[in-house]
Amino acid sequence: MQNVIDFAKGGGLVPVVVQDERSGAVLMLAYMNRESFEHTVATGYATYWSRSRQKLWVKGESSGHRQRVRAIHVDCDGDTVLLRVEQEGGAACHEGYPSCFFRERAGDGWQVVETRVFDPAQVYTK
Repeated sequence: MQNVIDFAKGGGLVPVVVQDERSGAVLMLAYMNRESFEHTVATGYATYWSRSRQKLWVKGESSGHRQRVRAIHVDCDGDTVLLRVEQEGGAACHEGYPSCFFRERAGDGWQVVETRVFDPAQVYTK
């Protein structure tokens, strides 16, 4: 049972669905490689692989909005991970919303359906 996650299938990466443990809301989708998965297990905080930066990304390292992992699940094919987390700071999205899925299709366009929790300009001062 040790090698349940099939990192090889996706070229070393698996998608990770991140869900709020209390509400069940989907907060975000990210990717993990073996190293980020092992770091997550070791620390208890979500660590992902940033495809754009090509490096490990500890969620909340710059914003303080960390994700404390409460449960880790893997799907039947072993190629997708589900993290159930406690979202610290109230927002998973770098745009300041509780979920990265804050837009909903409405007619011919998109509508923001969540309330912004923080101003990204105040949090990310780089």
